[in-house]
Amino acid sequence: MEDTMVQTPGQARRSLPDFATGQAKRLLINGVWVEAGSGETIESVDPATGAPLAPLALAGAADVDLAVAAARRALEGDWGAFRPADRARVLSRLADLIEDRAEEFAAIDAVDMGAPIMTARWMASNAVSTFRYAAGQALTIHGDTIEHSQTRSMFAYSLKEPVGVVGSIIPWNGPLFAAAWKLAPALAAGCTVVLKPAEQAALTPLLLGELCIEAGLPPGTVNVVTGDGVAGAALTEHRGVDKIAFTGSTATGRRVIKGSAGTIKRLTLELGGKSPHIVFADADLDRAAQAAAMGAFALSGQVCAAGTRLYVERDVCDEFTERVARITRSLRVGDPLDDQTVLGPLVSREQFDRVSAYVKTGSEQGASAISGDLPKAQEQFGDGFFVPPTLFTGVTDEMTIAQEEIFGPVLSAIPFDGVDDVLTKANNTPYGLAAGVWTQDVSRALEMTRGLRAGMVFVNNYGASDPAVPFGGYKMSGYGRENGRAAIEAYLETKSVWMEAAS
Repeated sequence: MEDTMVQTPGQARRSLPDFATGQAKRLLINGVWVEAGSGETIESVDPATGAPLAPLALAGAADVDLAVAAARRALEGDWGAFRPADRARVLSRLADLIEDRAEEFAAIDAVDMGAPIMTARWMASNAVSTFRYAAGQALTIHGDTIEHSQTRSMFAYSLKEPVGVVGSIIPWNGPLFAAAWKLAPALAAGCTVVLKPAEQAALTPLLLGELCIEAGLPPGTVNVVTGDGVAGAALTEHRGVDKIAFTGSTATGRRVIKGSAGTIKRLTLELGGKSPHIVFADADLDRAAQAAAMGAFALSGQVCAAGTRLYVERDVCDEFTERVARITRSLRVGDPLDDQTVLGPLVSREQFDRVSAYVKTGSEQGASAISGDLPKAQEQFGDGFFVPPTLFTGVTDEMTIAQEEIFGPVLSAIPFDGVDDVLTKANNTPYGLAAGVWTQDVSRALEMTRGLRAGMVFVNNYGASDPAVPFGGYKMSGYGRENGRAAIEAYLETKSVWMEAAS
């Protein structure tokens, strides 16, 4: 087995961005940076070295109370007075500010959660596009005029109004663009937001909060509270919060549903996935192999829509899998601040231990790793949380690595025989977030897109993204959609008005 190319972070690493070091980061509440009421902090860690970065304020329930109250005042006050054109203008200004500091955002995400700098740059660009799209959408929100079906003396019309105060809880695997995906549609709809980033990677959401002030959002419109699950639970259960928008694991999503039930909050949930990536024998195998590798290993596999179950038509399975293996072995693993790095570390020691256990389980259950040498990576990277991209063959659908979401750079290759066989295999999962199909047969492609139980199907590509296209899944991958018009609508209430002429 060839070795994956590696570069060890060390003394030669470039200087860390200023925002990622130094004084403890505070909470943004009502337009002011404040310490947590308890005065406690938690440590942010550089996953490439295990070294501490800047401490973060540890918000508790009392801090969440203050943030929600500030959001309510803004909703009923200055922000509520903004007209659609005002909202569009401030969102466009925010997009410009992010673009001006895109390189800083990218560097912070590289050291805070381990995203390779080239990936982090894409995340920053995606955030800019998301806010610009939302700015345009803010001008298109409208209701309908409806003629009464039985009488001419009465008509009805509908109004679209903001759902209210939104609690947005985001994960650590893409903190900047995840924050943008939550904030942009909520603000376009006229809502106010309390944003709770993941404690493992909160630095870019805090910087985004700073730019929200600079862009001209009134105090309290966007509040950022850092902390652990205590803050998240307080936000989910809070009676002053009208909607929760959550991205994270399915297990945590269940807790969000339970926590929100007492107040019947509106919910948008983007949860886990175990997505099938399907390659037919007639596909462009070179392109498909590249997509199969990056569809599973991008961001070190820490992507909810990662194509981690690779189904290959039996006639080409061995040949194709070896192509993917060759690409996998060539991927440069190392310092996320290096422009040549393709895969960085996992976000935390906890995630490293979890993924390492899955790699061990795969081997114990009889699968064969034809790329990836975890012991060697541990020896090379020391205290960094690096797992090399690992491709397993000899996998069956019943194995743990083929059933459970790993959220790490682990790909399982499985042969199939024809459309019916692969649809049965692909849909045999509690998840339904994404799927990929490679074929030159248009009829087969259409049959597959109809048959796959997934919210997104990529045909002859994998992982494309655009702010105008809805993102979300079926089954236990959640409900509601990010992006597109559907995301804006999720932050709006519909009010019906019946109008009759006075007698």
